[in-house]
Amino acid sequence: MLRKEFADLIQDDVALSIADRKLTNSMLNLVYDNKWFNLWVPKDYGGLGAGLAEGCALLEELAYVDGGFGWTVTLCAGANMFAGFLDPKLAESIFSRRTVCWGGSGKPSGRADVLADGYLLSGSWMYATGAPHLSHFTVNAWIYEEGKQVCDAAGNPVYRSFFIDRDDVLIHYDWNTFGLACTASHSFSVAKVFLPENRAFDLIPESRQHEAPLYYYPFMTFAACTLAVNYSGMFRRFLDVLERCLFVKAAEPSWDASMGKEKFKKVDRSRSNQADLSSQLYGLIDATWGQPHPDERLLDEISLCSRQMVQQIKQDTAALFSYAGITGAQQDSELNIVFRHLFTAAQHSLLNSEI
Repeated sequence: MLRKEFADLIQDDVALSIADRKLTNSMLNLVYDNKWFNLWVPKDYGGLGAGLAEGCALLEELAYVDGGFGWTVTLCAGANMFAGFLDPKLAESIFSRRTVCWGGSGKPSGRADVLADGYLLSGSWMYATGAPHLSHFTVNAWIYEEGKQVCDAAGNPVYRSFFIDRDDVLIHYDWNTFGLACTASHSFSVAKVFLPENRAFDLIPESRQHEAPLYYYPFMTFAACTLAVNYSGMFRRFLDVLERCLFVKAAEPSWDASMGKEKFKKVDRSRSNQADLSSQLYGLIDATWGQPHPDERLLDEISLCSRQMVQQIKQDTAALFSYAGITGAQQDSELNIVFRHLFTAAQHSLLNSEI
């Protein structure tokens, strides 16, 4: 699905992107040229308008090539899909730009005070993937009116989503994880920034401003799918690299005779289990896509399947990693890089809960 020259370009820059702790210019230009940040943006706004299964398959392949690169494209493309919840003229003017890239935080924080013609936004948020190259930052903020927090009929505090120009944001360069370094998912803050009403939106199908199938789909289910395929791509890469390490070890007859067969079988079993879960996930995507009201039971199954996949991947990665021996412990080895990517990605709260 991914042209070889694209995969080669990404792989050639992996070490540099880790050292610089951000995507390289070559990586970014590859993304811009192929509109991967606009993977989910409607075609009439200048995007690719991908279907969910089609887009997830691409994201899985990018994550297979490099987990940090794939994760960045996934999170930023996931933010760019907010285009369908904006005023159409505004969305078209923003997302027709070549280097448009949104990102931010989904956890409600800060406050947005209601004004006559918009909002006054202040607060700080964590984990804005791709912070150095974002054109706009997105946040969820608690709503205040006349100094008091706004609550719904059940007494729950209300929040809304907003997007902010890069120039109005202060980036805190604090992303110092042992994996996914190039995602540059730094914290950020804003202080009393005025936002007109058209900078606010709500991520629910009822608030869509575009009729593409994606905007009938629950956002959290969409997010679960796009994250799950990243783990799948990274784990497939992990198994392939580990298997290469085992073939090297198998050249020693005594190792091959005493341990080789058992270890290769365990790798094959993990590969088969992962393929089964992946097939189940894509089947559920196909069964729920393109419907005005997707079956709630199937949407719940997607959530369960995604979490099962992540738990299985974490368990298998931890169990198999030691098979590589000291090779796996070398920080610049590909196996070590993929291992670090996987276990950093596994900290994401959406799919990290127990089943």
